[in-house]
Amino acid sequence: MSLDPTKHQDWEIAEDAEKNMKTVYQLGEELGLEKEELLPHGHYVAKLDFAKIVKRLEGKPDAKYIDVTAISPTPLGEGKSTSAMGLVQGFGKRGKRVIGAIRQPSGGPTMNIKGSAAGGGLAQCIPLTPFSLGLTGDINAIMNAHNLAMVALTSRMQHENNYSDEILAKKNLKRLDINPKNVEMGWILDFCAQSLRNIIIGLGGKMDGFPMQSKFAIAVSSEIMAILAVATSLEDMRERMGKIVVAYNKNGDPVTTADLEVDGAMTAWMVEALNPNLMQSLEGQPVLVHAGPFANIAIGQSSIIADRVGLKLADYHVTESGFGADIGFEKFWNLKCRFSGLKPHCAVVVATIRALKCHGGGPPLPPGKPMNPAYLEEHVDWVEKGCENLVHHIKTVKKAGINPVVCINSFYTDTKDEINAVRRLSEAAGARAAVSEHWLKGGDGALEFADAVVDACEEENNFRFLYELDTPLRKRIELIAKEVYGADGVSYTPEAKAKAIRMEQDPELANLGTCMVKTHLSLSHDPTKKGVPTGWTLPIRDILTYKGAGFVVPVAGAISLMPGTASDPAYRRIDVDVETGKVKGLF
Repeated sequence: MSLDPTKHQDWEIAEDAEKNMKTVYQLGEELGLEKEELLPHGHYVAKLDFAKIVKRLEGKPDAKYIDVTAISPTPLGEGKSTSAMGLVQGFGKRGKRVIGAIRQPSGGPTMNIKGSAAGGGLAQCIPLTPFSLGLTGDINAIMNAHNLAMVALTSRMQHENNYSDEILAKKNLKRLDINPKNVEMGWILDFCAQSLRNIIIGLGGKMDGFPMQSKFAIAVSSEIMAILAVATSLEDMRERMGKIVVAYNKNGDPVTTADLEVDGAMTAWMVEALNPNLMQSLEGQPVLVHAGPFANIAIGQSSIIADRVGLKLADYHVTESGFGADIGFEKFWNLKCRFSGLKPHCAVVVATIRALKCHGGGPPLPPGKPMNPAYLEEHVDWVEKGCENLVHHIKTVKKAGINPVVCINSFYTDTKDEINAVRRLSEAAGARAAVSEHWLKGGDGALEFADAVVDACEEENNFRFLYELDTPLRKRIELIAKEVYGADGVSYTPEAKAKAIRMEQDPELANLGTCMVKTHLSLSHDPTKKGVPTGWTLPIRDILTYKGAGFVVPVAGAISLMPGTASDPAYRRIDVDVETGKVKGLF
């Protein structure tokens, strides 16, 4: 008997369930894995040798492919991971062969406000502690590989500043003539550390580095995390690693990791990280954990490799995209599926009554503060107004030619009339709608949800991209802004416009994909604008080049690649039981 989620915290529920969880050896046997394909990290977490699995099962038909996304969330999230786990558990209760793929949590939100994204209540990924605290070291490998590139860049700048061309030649170094005022990369750290957004490095003497302005971003926003998400093989990753642009020289030409001769060593850090991690749901279904979160500032997708493994080992494969359909699903649709060549059968749009009330006129939901009691009261009018945001996301999914299913991620405080309003308006917009009580009841509460997804997967769809790669960059940005966000148009700072023109004229950049950076809290660039904002223009203030990952990154509004830690972060409540060594307080 599972613990009651209305009376117990997520970590307590996970700890109780972990007493009876399957070993990775049991999971491997159930999946039909061969011995050498399973790479255990202890008894309950393993990596999978994806290359051997995909090669062995090359001729096997793929499973049904399902993406889980959401409406524009509140700062508290919409429960996408919880709903993905609930759907996996619901499939399990129906006797379906299923695998889930979710993203590895970042230490930033885990120690801040949002939690570890393992799910919640009776729909979680376990074991919770390793999931939340580094897992098998993928993010650590990304930090080492990324920061090694910065070590190579800054040391090269110091040596070029200190030595003549003759001395450099004796050291077998060619002068790269890097422009210290045009450095693309910064350093990364897997915490929300706002004090590191803008820094000065190289202070001291001539042997202490090259003095210049620099910056930190959160680890999961690194281009190397994006490469992990979209790479299809070690060979593919190795090639991408050498294309990363770290800076520009004084003529404006790019300086890459290959120019710094650091790309091979960076790839060496990433070899093991390329294999996806095997875990399980609270009810024992296999779950692959690979790549990272933050679709607002990164690609925010579980990896192509994890999806390819899941599609070969199961009959239904559930993957996850970050935040709302305007961000995570749009990148799944136009980037991930383009890179993978895979076509989804269904997309789930998760919605909570709480968030719909927020979009429909309810009071603000500030992070880290108690929720206004009005959200626990019935307000059908708020819900109906808030459904305008939901309908907008349904239309986005339908523009991709994919069959949408609305998951009403229900909580025990929701009322029948509020739920019926969401169902009625979803169906009127052309989507199936299913109420799911997975948080409260686990897989038994997700049966209607699972059945709706099965039905949607059986219908024909007409998957198509929003743009082709030969579409000019500014036209692509305009298409995303108008067709997905609902903007009237796009504006550019002079710097961003100059970059866009240069990229459109550069044959190596012109056909890269487009990975937008925008707040997740609104369809617009302004996180305070709820519902479906109208009469606004999307402001692009910068465009970054992620040549190795295969896309350029337009940055909209004031969003930062290094989030901040709030005044009441989760780390204040996380501790260790010194008698047992068990971690408590994670969520």
